[in-house]
Amino acid sequence: MTDETPQAPATSPADQRVRVLLAEDQGMVREALAALLGLEGDIEVVAQVARGDEVVAAALAHRVQVAVLDIEMPGMTGIEAAALLKRQSPQTKVVIATTFGRPGYLRRAMEAGADAFLVKDAPAAELAEAVRRVLRGERVIDPTLAAAALAEGANPLTGRELDVLAAAADGAVNAEIAGRLHLSEGTVRNYLSMAIQKTAARNRAEAVRIAREKGWM
Repeated sequence: MTDETPQAPATSPADQRVRVLLAEDQGMVREALAALLGLEGDIEVVAQVARGDEVVAAALAHRVQVAVLDIEMPGMTGIEAAALLKRQSPQTKVVIATTFGRPGYLRRAMEAGADAFLVKDAPAAELAEAVRRVLRGERVIDPTLAAAALAEGANPLTGRELDVLAAAADGAVNAEIAGRLHLSEGTVRNYLSMAIQKTAARNRAEAVRIAREKGWM
């Protein structure tokens, strides 16, 4: 009778593929990205969601290694989803792929723990390569956007000033903003005044526009 060493089960090619989640609210864009990534022999899109608040649950359920997130989605932004995912699953890599190449978005994404930041007009091969590179522990940032972020400088607005600007974005008056944020009307006026001053805007509407264009909110 001879001893036989147990053999480890063979690993299939599918087991070796990078498991990717795509979060994008535009169905046609999401399907196109999934199809392009699916052409890569070492990448498999195992989950797709259309809302930011579905990212974490889907990532955990499908044991994804890399989450590719858009920024502007219903339910939760990609940046907010990235921060939440990193808290609950620190080993999961996050790639932000957005149409809006705004320096402020880049800074906020990096602060949220994103491992890569790309704009969607980049070639599909760059997204696939970014997926591979973040798994190797690298950080991948669009070089043009990185230079713009350095030139732009940090966001001068405080968190509370941003809260008040966001509340004012739909045309709400000071009393309404105060009620939503549990502040006095005088405090709201002060925050709005500071936000207008810091953005060099003429009024609150212009301050909102500037903050959005720069990716600060």
